[in-house]
Amino acid sequence: MDTIKDVVRQKYGEAARQARSGAKAHCGCSTSACCDPITSDLYDDTQSAALPAEALLASLGCGNPTALAELKPGDVVLDLGSGGGIDVLLSAKRVGPTGKAYGLDMTDEMLALARENQRKAAATDVEFLRGTIEAIPLPANSVDVIISNCVINLSSDKDAVLREAFRVLKPGGRFAVSDVVVRGEVPADVRHSMELWVGCIAGALEETEYVSKLREAGFQEIEIEPWRIYPIDDRGALVAAAGVDADRLASAVHDRFVSAFIRARKAATTACCGPTCCSKALS
Repeated sequence: MDTIKDVVRQKYGEAARQARSGAKAHCGCSTSACCDPITSDLYDDTQSAALPAEALLASLGCGNPTALAELKPGDVVLDLGSGGGIDVLLSAKRVGPTGKAYGLDMTDEMLALARENQRKAAATDVEFLRGTIEAIPLPANSVDVIISNCVINLSSDKDAVLREAFRVLKPGGRFAVSDVVVRGEVPADVRHSMELWVGCIAGALEETEYVSKLREAGFQEIEIEPWRIYPIDDRGALVAAAGVDADRLASAVHDRFVSAFIRARKAATTACCGPTCCSKALS
């Protein structure tokens, strides 16, 4: 499935160039209009006013994970697929000078844009890392909170992403992401459309499957909270933009795709796994 990763990198590199030119980035669809149902109205005026314009133009998320994550001063936060840096910069303001906000992205153009936005925002407690979300370049037990904004669904190996997220979280650490999820079956035309995959649609997990994968990775206290449901009109625009027969598929996808807040936690303590702790438990 490396082809998917290559196409994602290409499309999001183009999105970064669009933002640098002063245009609203496209989410991989043929036109910006097809992305509007997913990416519009995610940040309030107070948040928007505190950010460089290019960070907003490059935003291709489906939610506002910084509002979801309940960040505290001193937290170490990691944004998976940080793009132009909007959620990293917002997180940095909340964790303060005693905390740290990391952004991880595989697209050179997005990383360059994010670092420029960091400079414009004068954010010093921020670091943008190059890498993939399937192999996070941070040590185990090093992060308090993981956020992500409509990126995990782009991965063709979501099990690896969730295992890595669990690995780098500290005991008691929180997983708090925004993502597109599916309720029920999706026609094969949509699943097989590369353009819709890049646009955050075809790669979305079914809701119960997302829960199952989080549990298999080791997470507890799993919650999925849908907050924006896409009706036929929205989804019809998206599938039509990718060359899929919207009339034929409209009823099949009605209300199936939703933006959701997804929360989970890594247990604060681990089970006894060595002779020392077990001997104490038996004594």
